[in-house]
Amino acid sequence: MTTVAVLGAGSWGTTLADLLARKGLAVRIWAYEPEVVEASNRRHENPLLLPRAALAPSLRAHQDAGEAVSGAGVILSAAPSHAARAVLAAVADDVAAGTLLLSATKGLECDTLLFMSQVAAQVLPKARFAALSGPSFAREVFERQPTAIVAASTDAGAAREAQELLACGYFRVYSNPDVLGTEIGGALKNVIAIAAGVLEGLGMGHNPLAALVTRGLAEIARLGTALGADARTFSGLAGLGDLILTTTGALSRNRALGVALARGETLADYTTRHRSIAEGVNTARAAGRLAARAGVELPISAKVAELLFEAKSPRQAIAELMERTLKPEQWT
Repeated sequence: MTTVAVLGAGSWGTTLADLLARKGLAVRIWAYEPEVVEASNRRHENPLLLPRAALAPSLRAHQDAGEAVSGAGVILSAAPSHAARAVLAAVADDVAAGTLLLSATKGLECDTLLFMSQVAAQVLPKARFAALSGPSFAREVFERQPTAIVAASTDAGAAREAQELLACGYFRVYSNPDVLGTEIGGALKNVIAIAAGVLEGLGMGHNPLAALVTRGLAEIARLGTALGADARTFSGLAGLGDLILTTTGALSRNRALGVALARGETLADYTTRHRSIAEGVNTARAAGRLAARAGVELPISAKVAELLFEAKSPRQAIAELMERTLKPEQWT
């Protein structure tokens, strides 16, 4: 029987761990919070990060990450992007060469501007890597609602293993060789989702949202292709699919942050009230530096960064976007 170690017991990590355990796999999940370990093992629940969800009784939680990964044939990393390097480095000595490493983290390191595949290549160079992305709210997956995602890897065998490992009657997994494009789509869509929340918080309608989603996708594709990604990826699940979900779905943490900003709350105030990480915050900070490096413009992402870190008025940000120099729709 394959043993899977899941690193990170947030809502997504917990949901994937439960899915795998219910498929009959031996699953160990590492949680940073002692109370999550205790509740998972004693009451088979994670009330802190996935409340009102009965977990598979066979799922075992661990406080020690090395203990969780020891002897595991598959490691699924669901740690937040800012912590992923430290979490993987802490278990590096316990990971055998050839171990399949699946990354369910949608984001990048702010200081290095590296995506999770690049972080993994530095920390666990002998592991086989695949990135998981696509439109997938954890709560809906836990409720067995039909969901489709992507497993992206330059190693076709690793992608196939990820498909077979995760796929079930309500969870379909497609493969894609474009790791970079998949990761760019998963990271940048969170920034656009913050902007979508701003529109919602201001009481705006469908016209501005449709424009935002379309031009937001153009930004993501513009940056992605400049960095060497396959343009086709951005019309698929890891691009358009995930963007639609996070800009329109009420379960989106990034969209919820945008709503709060539009209603006058500061980022600092919002952060003190919520445990869950809105990955779009770190990505918005890094997006401008990525764009400068690639020589492209990301006007929406730039305005989101100004909202978050410079106290820009939401209505002023919208006005500045609308009054930019006129351009053809297709521009580079």
